Amino acid sequence: MVGKRAAGAGAASTRRYGELVQRTAERRGETPDQVLDRNLSELLQELRVAFTGVQLLFAFLLTLPFQARFDQLDEVGVAVYTVTLLSTALATLTLIAPVSFHRLVFRRHRKAALVAVADRLLRTGLALLLLAITSATLLVLDVALGRPSAVAGAVVVAAFGVVLWYVLPVSQRRRGPGTEPAGDEEPRP
Repeated sequence: MVGKRAAGAGAASTRRYGELVQRTAERRGETPDQVLDRNLSELLQELRVAFTGVQLLFAFLLTLPFQARFDQLDEVGVAVYTVTLLSTALATLTLIAPVSFHRLVFRRHRKAALVAVADRLLRTGLALLLLAITSATLLVLDVALGRPSAVAGAVVVAAFGVVLWYVLPVSQRRRGPGTEPAGDEEPRP
């Protein structure tokens, strides 16, 4: 029953996305296929950027337990390492998921669903990546500077990430389509 409800919600979301694609195509003088192709291309570029950071962080984390000082971590340090490793692993899986989705729906005329699902997965992956970056900062600074400095540094990183990745884009989104920030009469390259 839950699976059917989730599938129904996913279908409704994809339908709404299809309506949005149609409106965008009409407004921009594109076909729906051109809009979907452009949206998919933009998503793939964004995934490439995010995934590079995840790969580097994950590689670093996988080597840590084999370092001499790892045994010196207290329970809090081990817990932070665990959160960092798990959030990085989950971010990795989430950011790779659109590839699997694409392979499984390839040539099935499901590009609208692919773009809608990939968008949600990218947003989720970025949230997990922010958690991973913040907890990695906490872990490294705890070893390098001590816990009070580590907590302060992690709070700064988390706040900065939330502002840059969520507050700033949401504030621009609320301005509505086509509006520019004050003082920007000409679009800049």
